[in-house]
Amino acid sequence: MTRSSSEITLLIIGFVWPEPKGSAAGSRMMQLIQFFLTFDYQVVFCSASSTSAQSVDLEDLGIKIQSIELNSSSFDLFISELQPDIVMFDRFMTEEQYGWRVAEICPNAMRVLDSEDLHFLRKARERAVKNNTPFTQNYVDEPIAKREIASIYRCDLTLIISEVEMELLTDTFKINRSLLVYVPFLLNVLEEAAIKKLPTFGDRRHFVSIGNFLHPPNSDAVHYLKTDIWPLIRKQLPKAELRIYGAYPSRKVEQLSNAEHGFYIKGFVEDADDAMKQARVCLAPLRFGAGLKGK
Repeated sequence: MTRSSSEITLLIIGFVWPEPKGSAAGSRMMQLIQFFLTFDYQVVFCSASSTSAQSVDLEDLGIKIQSIELNSSSFDLFISELQPDIVMFDRFMTEEQYGWRVAEICPNAMRVLDSEDLHFLRKARERAVKNNTPFTQNYVDEPIAKREIASIYRCDLTLIISEVEMELLTDTFKINRSLLVYVPFLLNVLEEAAIKKLPTFGDRRHFVSIGNFLHPPNSDAVHYLKTDIWPLIRKQLPKAELRIYGAYPSRKVEQLSNAEHGFYIKGFVEDADDAMKQARVCLAPLRFGAGLKGK
């Protein structure tokens, strides 16, 4: 007998609690959650991390939440009682920590990996930048690549956000395409009426950059802006200003702020869309990374 979607329980195991206002990864997770809620799945979210001021209130969306512990049999009891139909891991490290427990206690549950981006690809590109050498496929042959690919093979399906990453996994690493699902950002089409309400180019001023500072590519981009790019822009536009937004700026990053040069580190912004609407140009000089950019 076919079961209705409302009878399907989806357990999401998060490395962190979703912060859609703080990172593209948080927005991505909320897009997936909203997708499953649309089909009336019973969604449960658990994490061993602590919540923060930016963590979304999942219970307001009708999602059950559960704090869990690393390397604890209490997780075994929790999942044994829940008996989820589907378990989704929010990155390969989460699957490494909990996947074997899920396999042992709920062997019939479908295991899904949301890769977010290919971590090994981002690390490889970062290493190429630090070595000041062109990126080649040789850079991806490192232990983290083996770990991430092993995680993909342990799961029934892996969600891939980038077409480039789909090609890398299938062409270079020869992973069967049946194990992968291409799922880019799930964005609503902007209606014509909403577009007409946006500030015009003439109403906007200056430059903006945005990105969670805990993400290494973003921190690198801010320093690159400060030392290489912004001086060139200010030479052409002496009155131009750059406002840089992002959650969790370090003290080192905050010290880059310089009013005399029109370079402002603003930190976390409650409404990123509104901040972006005020600027004429978004600067995103990412020298390494992977996946898709929420910017």
